[in-house]
Amino acid sequence: MSFELYYWDGLQGRGEFVRLALEEAGADYVEVARGKKSDGLGTAAMMALMNSPDEPHPPFAPPFLKDGDLIVAQTANILFYLGPKLKLAPRDEGLRFVANGLQLTIADVVTEAHDTHHPLASGLYYEDQKAAAKTRAHDFIDNRIPKFMGYFERVLRQNPAGDHFLVGDALSYVDLSMFQLIDGLFYAFPRALERFGEHYPRLAALHDAVIERPNIAAYLESDRRLAHNEACIFRHYPELDKAAS
Repeated sequence: MSFELYYWDGLQGRGEFVRLALEEAGADYVEVARGKKSDGLGTAAMMALMNSPDEPHPPFAPPFLKDGDLIVAQTANILFYLGPKLKLAPRDEGLRFVANGLQLTIADVVTEAHDTHHPLASGLYYEDQKAAAKTRAHDFIDNRIPKFMGYFERVLRQNPAGDHFLVGDALSYVDLSMFQLIDGLFYAFPRALERFGEHYPRLAALHDAVIERPNIAAYLESDRRLAHNEACIFRHYPELDKAAS
């Protein structure tokens, strides 16, 4: 039976962290919102499930995953569920909680990246909050990116199993998510990240190693991998980007 992934059509968004795990594992999955209405799929099918009065545990928002009768919501929670099934989680149970903690920290960065272009209200257009966005983005570049990336670099350096992976001695979903986070930041803030490899050599090496994995490389070249765009979490507005202090 295929996994069913529910996320907004046309966007990488938070759903991309789940897609990367499914793609790396070669898992059979259906992207519901991208499907045809004639097949019972599409955005309307996603919204119908979210708003169903008969669903005992409805998800609040995408992404969510359906595996048989089970619905799992929230990116980190989905990956915590999928990790063991896809052989993308540490074998040690304790380290699985470490991985989940790192994934939740990645989620914190993603939220802060989003808030650089929507610092006042998600319901307002970017054009309605440009001045505040510039202040927020420049603080993110000067203070928050170094704080988070410095931490993740240290996690790699201090991993007892070696600095190739964030947790344990094998690739996990957290490494894939770190690739996606870095990729999104490169898109949104290319000037700020010009010297990323100098400051965070282990993270840069991890990013490049994920790209070279056969399944990921094939996915990145396929039409399943959507391009970054200015309707998504990571947005490139030149006026928000600047060289890091």
